[in-house]
Parts: sequence; structure tokens; C-alpha cells
Amino acid sequence: MRLSHVIFASFATLLIAAIVVTAVSPSHSRIEDFRELGELRVATRVDTLSYRADERGTYAGFEHDLLVALGKRLGVPVRFVPYPDTAHALEAVTNGQAHLAAAGLTPDSHLPLAWTAGLREIDFVLVGRMGRRSALRDRDLSGRVVTVRQGTKLAALMETLKQSVPGLEVVHPAPHTDDQELLMQTAAGRIDLLATDRVNYALAKRLAPKLAIAYDLPLKSAVSWATPLQADGGLMGEINDFLNESAGNGLLASTADHYFGHIRRLDHYDITFFLKRIQNRLPRYIPIFREAEKKTGIDWRFLAAVSYQESHWDPEATSYTGVRGMMMLTVDTANRLGVEDRLDPRQSILGGARYLSMLQAKLPKEVLHPDRMWMTTAAYNIGPGGLNNARALARLLGKNDTAWVDLKSVLPLLSQPQYATRFKTGPVRGGEALIMAENVRNFYDVLLYSYPVERPLLVESDAERPPSGLHLNAQVMPGVRLPQPAP
Repeated sequence: MRLSHVIFASFATLLIAAIVVTAVSPSHSRIEDFRELGELRVATRVDTLSYRADERGTYAGFEHDLLVALGKRLGVPVRFVPYPDTAHALEAVTNGQAHLAAAGLTPDSHLPLAWTAGLREIDFVLVGRMGRRSALRDRDLSGRVVTVRQGTKLAALMETLKQSVPGLEVVHPAPHTDDQELLMQTAAGRIDLLATDRVNYALAKRLAPKLAIAYDLPLKSAVSWATPLQADGGLMGEINDFLNESAGNGLLASTADHYFGHIRRLDHYDITFFLKRIQNRLPRYIPIFREAEKKTGIDWRFLAAVSYQESHWDPEATSYTGVRGMMMLTVDTANRLGVEDRLDPRQSILGGARYLSMLQAKLPKEVLHPDRMWMTTAAYNIGPGGLNNARALARLLGKNDTAWVDLKSVLPLLSQPQYATRFKTGPVRGGEALIMAENVRNFYDVLLYSYPVERPLLVESDAERPPSGLHLNAQVMPGVRLPQPAP
């Protein structure tokens, strides 16, 4: 019997069972209105996509950033309270300990909660290792072991699948385990199949190219936030108004692009080759990249990412246009920077770093981090004039010329005659600049995983520390353990 024949008949029953298992039940407790309390209290969990410590030692994540923006709109700070898993975060809302839960959640009408409009769509997959048997049909999963986080809609779906496929085993990891860590365990062969979403898979595959999708699950949903059924002060309306405005003004799109917009660009060969070069070629040049960071203030990992995109860290690299060396400098640029020998790794790296610093300084202060990095990278490819053309065209088309997500859609247009004729420079290969910048984003992310930023232990801000005197069934988790590239 196929899964589709039994899914609707048993899905509701399993969801109700999941409620009992996760102990999410309504409570007579009600949290004080966020205006009177003076803060918006959010129950969450440490998750690479939603809420985590970033490379600069500050909290970040797709949902984190949107909630901070929501707090500004509401006129109150946001206090994030991390819980060990989804079930406990939801329980905090029903028990009156938080105004809302935000932890990569998908709407579940069987829970005693109200759900906001969707933030982003997601679909689900089973992930395994390349070379292992893929599942083309439900019955191909017989004899396999699927790991899935407990207390989620995905877990309920896997229990349904288990009923229709004899021999399929479903297991649950420790409550605090992040999907990225589970994917690294999958890549290492310690997990047979992992039930996760496609974005988490794409993010992990950049570190573990042996990962592969084994099965597309028949479930699509959207990430949403959960509030009490009867939230005081019109909170649900405020949130949905904020989300509607964010969809209209580009905040949702730009935040999604910041975290997910570039992660599917590299293929299996690109990733595998890059990880090998990190091991066998990069170490000899790290001291030079670090020296360049001290001289320019630009993160050495970013400099290394640009250099890899340009030359694959080959000091003798030469293109058909005549650019050469680790940072692929032109003769004119090298002369302006005082680089006498473009094939000398140290001269090339220090010169390229100075050029990147000069390009970044030309950007207006309205272009914020990290968009400054990607615009600087594009300018490295097409020159500051080419980037100015892209920004001018963005304004002409009614787009935000300070946002990378808008420039991404404009850069390829620079080579089209109907737009190129507007500029003295004529056609510009903006598409190549876009590819370069997006590749550098991926390489930079991987280098941040491979060489974490050296910093003191993370200290939470007041807005992200559990309130004193309040009993919470929560665990304030340390930063997510960074996975190492799989062999």
C-alpha cells in the first residue's frame, strides 16, 4: 500500500498522539501583555537556520532577525529564551511563559495554539549518503532506519510512513540536537537516513558533499510562529501586519537571501574540490591572508574566499584576459597598488586585499554588512564603474540599490542592449560578477565553519537571557557546535 493511500486516514490520529507525547497542553496561565511587560518574550531553540551565534559572536538567524525587526515595530525589545526542543518551546507558550514560539515551526491545527502567516515555504526529504541505495518507492524504505526530531509534524509523518512500510524503523535523536549536526552524522555514516528539510540539506552539503537526497517526502509546509489562542493586545494582528509589510517592502526576501539565497549554487564537484584545497593548499597561505587582514581590517577568510574563486589558490594562475596570480590582478591594477610581481603570493594577496578595501570604501554608508561584502566582491569583478551602473539601474527599476538581494536581479541585465546603451561603459558582464559574488558567499561560509572566528565565550545580551526569578523549563544552549567537513 502506498503512503498516499493511508496518510490522510491516519495522519490526524498520529498528530493527536504526538501532542500527548510532547505534553503540549493548554494552561490557564496567561503571560502579561508585551506592552505592560516591556518586552516581547520568544520561546525558541538553538538552530542553525533560525537562532544561533554567528561568526561575529552575536545572535543571528532567519527568524531571529525578523523578530528583532518585529520588536522595533512594536516598540519593545525582544527577549529570546532557548529551550531544548520544539515541544518545550511550544509548551512555554501554552503555559504563559512566552508571547510566541519561533523555532522552525510548521502550523499544526491540532495543537492549542494560533499560527501566524507563513514566513517561508519548506519541503521535506530523507537524506542519506551518496552510493547507498536510494528509495524510489515507499517499499524501498523497508529495512532502513530513519532519524527524525521528535514532537514535529515531520515526526508524525514518519510514523504514518512506518505503518505503511513493514521493516521501516523510526528513531529520535537527543532533544537538543540540531539538524546540521545530525546531517554531519549522516555524512559520517552514523545515521542511515535523516528526515529533514531541503534548505538544511543544501546548507550541510557544502560541508559534506557525500550527502544525497534519498527520498522526497509527500509533505510541504511553511515556517510560522505560534501564539496563544487568545493573545492579549492584538498581538496576532500586529504580527501578521508586520509579515505582510515585510513581504511588501522586501524584508522577508532580503532576510531569506541573506541566509539561504546562495546555498544551492555549488555542485558536488565544486564542493569536493574546494574542501580538498582547504586541506592541501590553503594552510601554506593562511599567514599571508592573516597579515592582509591586519593591514586592511578585512576578515582573512573573506580574502581567502575571493582568492579561491579567482585562482583556486594557485599563485601562477593566468586567465585568457591576462590577469594573473593568487588574486588575479590586472597589470593596471597591480601598478596602481605597487605590486611588482603578480605571481608572488604575498604581493598578490596584500595587493588584492588593498584593492578590496578601496572598493569597499567607495560604497555609501547606507550599504550595510554583509551586503557591503557582496557588492565589493561584484565590484572586484566588474570594477566600481560597473557596480555603479548596476546600482543606477536598480534605482531606475524601482529597486533598492543598497540591498544585495535587489542587485542580484539587476546585475545580469547590464549585458543586455536595452539597458547597456544607458551607460557610457556599454555592456558589462554583470552575470559573471553575480556568479563570483554568490560563489564567494559559499566559500566564505565554509571557511567560517572550517576556521571559526577566534573570540571569547559568547555572553548573552540582556534581551536574550531568561528573565530572573521566572521558572522556565528551558536550557540556554551554547553556540551550535560547528561541524567539520566530512571526508
